[in-house]
Amino acid sequence: MTHSLTNTARMLGAGLRALLALTLVTGVVYPLVITGIAQGLFHGQANGSEIKADGKVVGSSLIGQNYSLPLEKGQDSPAPDLKWFQGRPQNGLGVNTQYRLILSGATNRSGDNQELVQWVKDAKAAVVRANSTAGHTVEPSEVPADAVTSSGSGLDPDISPQYANLQVRRVAERNGLPVAEVRSLVDEHTEGRVLGFMGEPRVNVLELNIALKELLARG
Repeated sequence: MTHSLTNTARMLGAGLRALLALTLVTGVVYPLVITGIAQGLFHGQANGSEIKADGKVVGSSLIGQNYSLPLEKGQDSPAPDLKWFQGRPQNGLGVNTQYRLILSGATNRSGDNQELVQWVKDAKAAVVRANSTAGHTVEPSEVPADAVTSSGSGLDPDISPQYANLQVRRVAERNGLPVAEVRSLVDEHTEGRVLGFMGEPRVNVLELNIALKELLARG
């Protein structure tokens, strides 16, 4: 009986020591080492790919955000503030609404789903209306797919150069800027394919709007 209790105590002691050692290694040492490596080699990515403006963090280069007017009485969702470049659709076309990070996902509707088809038609009509100016009428055929559909996550921070350029005249008109100057901003913030062959050219909307704000401040 005494021998059995001694073995049991020895096994419990060994298990406790193993638990403490593994807790120290995997719960303290390993996280600290990995955090140190990440901060040293990938500081920006480790801290959420933050974007700063005027010395303050205003968002992440990985997460889209909305540029809307204050919500008015009777509105289900705020109207877009058309003096800024707009990102991909935030409402209706994906699970995510208004880039709320608690939800992320797509509609999972098929391409011939009538509700989805109507959403796309309504979104295209809205893009045409919003971006047609006194001197230029946007044709429906000019509207790219990313202007009327959300991304798979609903959080895409980028738009295509085609959609950015479609908004140039409207942004220039709303801010009293030359079209050529605004178009130059888009060109400066257009990124090519990763490594020259992966993905598509893209424009980060937050970075573009920060540059627009700086341009307006200089004027």
